Amino acid sequence: MASSTPSFGPDDVELISREVLQQGFFRLEALTLRHRLFEGGFSKAVRREVHFRHDAVGVLLYDVARDSLLFVEQLRAGAIDDPVSPWKLELVAGLAEAGEALERVARREALEEAGCEIGEMRKLHTYYPSPGACSEQVTLFCGLVDTQGLGGIHGLDEEHEDIRVHVVSFNEAWELLEQGRLDNAMSLIGMHWLAGKRASLRALPDNAPRFT
Repeated sequence: MASSTPSFGPDDVELISREVLQQGFFRLEALTLRHRLFEGGFSKAVRREVHFRHDAVGVLLYDVARDSLLFVEQLRAGAIDDPVSPWKLELVAGLAEAGEALERVARREALEEAGCEIGEMRKLHTYYPSPGACSEQVTLFCGLVDTQGLGGIHGLDEEHEDIRVHVVSFNEAWELLEQGRLDNAMSLIGMHWLAGKRASLRALPDNAPRFT
């Protein structure tokens, strides 16, 4: 069984050089490094290209009373070659500025992308979506909302956002998951978390706090 303590730490990597290959909204660097080996000693120098991104926040928006969820649909450049569609159903999400409180990011993005105010909120996980090639960490929340009257088109013009809001029942959302329509990590992680917590969240009285 793997230990909860990593075998090695930052001091077990020797960063020989780093070269900026591209600097735009995100940054691409070429790193040359050596690292300690499990069998002892150090590796030869290896080159790895890493995409450095701002950390991100996502929020699963769930209406307990209606047993419904809110998803957003928009064009995703990273899925431009998807044979079905580059428009993806996702959770509300956004990038965190340095020093910005992550809960604040979640609440801000819910308003901007969905016209939605979040009540109670709980942090679920912080994870690396693709640590082999990207520095980004994602923090995922569940936020409780009232979905009545929500929908339509949202997003900020200055960020070229064109976002359609979808409110669907949990059962409909699960069907979308099984059909492969929720094909992104935030949605999959959030849905599987909710599948395990949904009954207990709905069993509490209306005025009881869901997250403590």
